[in-house]
Amino acid sequence: MNFAADALLPFFGGAALGTLFFGGLWMTVRRAALSKRAALWFAGSSLLRTAAALAGMYWLTGARWEKLLPCVAGFYIARHLVTRFTGNPLAAAAAKTAPEEDAHAS
Repeated sequence: MNFAADALLPFFGGAALGTLFFGGLWMTVRRAALSKRAALWFAGSSLLRTAAALAGMYWLTGARWEKLLPCVAGFYIARHLVTRFTGNPLAAAAAKTAPEEDAHAS
């Protein structure tokens, strides 16, 4: 197989891993902002997301650097896409906890 064919699976696999990693980070920030145990959320999520991303990359690439490059590229592109489509998680969490103001009250 040529390099282009060998690079497709790692690229899209890296994109999937990046989506899970940064989507999980977004969910963690939203939940931790409302939790009394935010440090536990961040520590647990960080360990789980990092272990899953590293194990997934190792499995996808077979420890070959030629396949690692497109895998990391897909991961990086997924970061930008997730950031663009999810928005600011702290703003969403703050909107949930803010008291409802009556528009008619003066």
